[in-house]
Amino acid sequence: MRFSTLKLAIGAATATALTLGTIAGAAAQKSGGTLNFVVGSKIPSYDAHVETTFGMIHPIAPFYSLLIRVNPDAPATNDFVCDVCEGDVDKGADGGKLFTFKIRKGLKFHNGAPLNANDVVASYNKIIFPPKGVASSRKSFYRMVESVAATDDHTVVFKLKFPSGAFIPALASPFNFIYSKADLEKNGLTWHKTNINGSGPFVFVEHQPGAFVSGKKFAGYHHKGRPYLDGFRAIAAPKMAARVQAIEGDRASIEFRGFPPKQRDALVKVLGDKITVQESDWNCVLMATPNQKKKPFDDARVRRALSLSIDRWGGSKYLSKIAIVKTVGGVVFPGHPLAATEAELTKIAGYGKDLKANRAEARRLLKEAGQENLSLVLNNRAVDQPYKVVGTWLLDQYKKIGIKATQQVNPSSVFYDILRKKQDFDVSIDFNCQSVINPIADVSKFLPGGGANYSGSKDKKLVEMYDALLRAPTEAEQRKLVRQYEKRVLDTEATHAITLWWYKINPHRSYVKGWKIAPSHYLGQQLDQVWLDK
Repeated sequence: MRFSTLKLAIGAATATALTLGTIAGAAAQKSGGTLNFVVGSKIPSYDAHVETTFGMIHPIAPFYSLLIRVNPDAPATNDFVCDVCEGDVDKGADGGKLFTFKIRKGLKFHNGAPLNANDVVASYNKIIFPPKGVASSRKSFYRMVESVAATDDHTVVFKLKFPSGAFIPALASPFNFIYSKADLEKNGLTWHKTNINGSGPFVFVEHQPGAFVSGKKFAGYHHKGRPYLDGFRAIAAPKMAARVQAIEGDRASIEFRGFPPKQRDALVKVLGDKITVQESDWNCVLMATPNQKKKPFDDARVRRALSLSIDRWGGSKYLSKIAIVKTVGGVVFPGHPLAATEAELTKIAGYGKDLKANRAEARRLLKEAGQENLSLVLNNRAVDQPYKVVGTWLLDQYKKIGIKATQQVNPSSVFYDILRKKQDFDVSIDFNCQSVINPIADVSKFLPGGGANYSGSKDKKLVEMYDALLRAPTEAEQRKLVRQYEKRVLDTEATHAITLWWYKINPHRSYVKGWKIAPSHYLGQQLDQVWLDK
């Protein structure tokens, strides 16, 4: 049985250098200097196994290593390379159910302790098989994994229950930080929320909450000759205007997440050939998630009505001019072979282009459910792009079908606390922002009981559908099954209402070299390949 690892459609997430700057090609790298970059969100915690936000990954990823990673020199591809392992990434044995990785010798954590296969195993066991009460946001990515073990100090073996093309891309998640087994055993599985001890290219220096995180070059880094930088400083700047001004005034060189078109154009106009712009489709989508633990959102008719109110096609034309969103799509990254075509999308509730008919059906469903006078509060995150922009637009969409909707905008820490712990919201802005383009793993976001599903859904049928999808050996079978899965998530059960997929625009100072845009704001953030041409 052959399992295919799906590739991106040609051009679907190709990075493009625009305007007056160019990306460095064969120029020799220079060592030295400090990279200053701006980050538009607070850090909820340092633990990458728990967190899902750029607010953590951008300032903290440079301190950590991974088992394997997307090639930082070709991040718009699914070219996977070893980080703490050596040689080529294993292609699997025993019919694709056994994967073996040889761990480099001589690795060290920043505290001087050795890093070996036992640390890799302890880290992945925390991610894949967390004990009760320990959060793991991506454990549903690894439903195919039976065990992780170290056969000696330098060999890690993953044994799968069944072969799956989703395994290796999931293994390469940039959130899979390698933690010290000794730290986990001595200090507990939550220690890394507030403490840092990695083996990455930079050593932690300081974190002044609300101000900056800084790191310095790790002399013992295992990739010879890297990092090129002496250090970095991740500067907290919640307001987009402050981030744009920082780049314009050269107080920062880059913002790794992305700016809207207007801000891009303003920087190009002012800085000319001192600015380079890279653009890409973005493996990130905002959605509205009703809380099925609260009435009346336990009623599929009400949830379906909420989705039917949304003018996605019109919203794309309007919002793409002012926000970092653009593409109408379903549960799969647009442009990927498994993504729905426009014809397939328009068959899903809320995607039909007869907006008047959509909203008439929404009103009918609300009346049938006894909710003609529904009021709701939208839980949203105090991040301007695109959360507040899309949230405000959603309120207007709901009002078009007679819903009295208000918005509660909360700091990131409060937003996450409401979404993950209290779970007392009516409807919340939610997101599926992934790194590696890995649709079969990415759509596990919608699984009941998954670490990142906040809907309160208990849909056993969806779990059965996903298990079939996970085992489907050919692209044709995967495509058929993912359409059925998508229909149930977005239409039949309407557990989530997708708004628009994001579009990534990264203007940066032209002296920043070596960083290449990816279809994710999580990839390429260890910064060991970045250098400054000053």
